[in-house]
Amino acid sequence: MKVLVTGVTGMVGEGVLLECLNDPGIERALVVNRKPCGLSHPKLTEIIHEDFFDLSPIADRLAGLDACLFCLGVSSVGMSEEEYTRKTYDLTLNMAGLLAKNNPDMAFCYVSGAGTDGTERGRSMWARVKGRTENDLLKLPFRAAYMFRPGYLHPTPGAANTHRYYRLMSWIYPVLRRLLPNQVSTLRELGVAMIRAAGAGYDKPVLEVKDIVRLAGS
Repeated sequence: MKVLVTGVTGMVGEGVLLECLNDPGIERALVVNRKPCGLSHPKLTEIIHEDFFDLSPIADRLAGLDACLFCLGVSSVGMSEEEYTRKTYDLTLNMAGLLAKNNPDMAFCYVSGAGTDGTERGRSMWARVKGRTENDLLKLPFRAAYMFRPGYLHPTPGAANTHRYYRLMSWIYPVLRRLLPNQVSTLRELGVAMIRAAGAGYDKPVLEVKDIVRLAGS
């Protein structure tokens, strides 16, 4: 497969990209960043582009792709609903709409998060916005679309963009995995599950933690 991976200068995107580079089924990994990701690999092609709300200058380079693994996202902390909607819903749907037009046979895999509100009516602002994003992505004319809702993610060893919080929590991961199996997975499992869903599909469009672990282990 030829895949596009977004958000690779963050922890989740970097982890997913590393799984793509290690997977023999991935022929080419294209990344679009505002700044260089710092990785070099024979499979990797990087596009530096500042404005994700105007993709017209690079539109022709976002064609001929089999899958998009969309890991770009921001925290809602300190944001108004309007600002968070722009940086989450608007940005994601802008890129997804272009990709669907240029790649009708694409599978689109989106990382949202555990607790996402698919009803769009709950009290949690971020969960409503993520739910709306998921719902409208599923309406686009992709070959297939999958929404991934990870919980706690155990980081990939050696990754450069691991948040300090996750490094500090690593010692307790085995305990959390045992006590909360439906809320805890590894970043490697998320990456593998996204690749497998994009390539072979899954039996439902929204994947919770237990689905991510199941698909990664299958």
